[in-house]
Amino acid sequence: MVILGLDPGLGTTGWGVIEAEGNRLRHIANGQLTTSAASPLPERLADLAAQVEAVLAEHRPAAAAVEEVFVNKNPQSTLKLSHARGVALMIAARAGIAVGEYAPTLVKKAVVGTGGAEKAQVHAMIQRLLPGCKIAGPDAADALAVAITHAHHLATRSSLRGA
Repeated sequence: MVILGLDPGLGTTGWGVIEAEGNRLRHIANGQLTTSAASPLPERLADLAAQVEAVLAEHRPAAAAVEEVFVNKNPQSTLKLSHARGVALMIAARAGIAVGEYAPTLVKKAVVGTGGAEKAQVHAMIQRLLPGCKIAGPDAADALAVAITHAHHLATRSSLRGA
C-alpha cells in the first residue's frame, strides 16, 4: 500500500511517500512544499492546496496520514499551522483518500521509541528504517515518520482483524 505522510505548516509542509507491504517499508519520494510569506493567507492556502494536489496526482497514494496540531506558545503560529493542516485534510478527503491523524508525540514514539525524541533522532531513525533515502529536510523527515506511523497502525489493525 502506498501511503502519503504530511507534516503541515503554512511556510513549509513536509511530505513523504512510502510503500508498506506487511512489515516491509520502502521509500518512494519525499519533499517540502513552501508558500511565500509575502503573499496573503488565502493565496498561500490556495498555493499549498495546489501543491498537495500535485503530490497526490503524481504518487496516487491509497492512504494518507497527517500530523495533528500541537499548541505553540504563539497562538498565531498555532492558527497558521491549523490552516495548513485543514488544507491537507481537505485535499486528501476530496481525493477520496482515508486520512489517519497522529499526535507528534505518538509519531516520535512509533519511530524512535520515545515521545520526547528530538528532530535529529527522528531523522536518524528514518534513515535506518528507509535505507538509502535522501531526506529533503526536517519537515520531510517528519512527514516520512507520520507515514511510517500510519503503516504500523494499519498493519496492527489488519493483524487484529485476522486474529
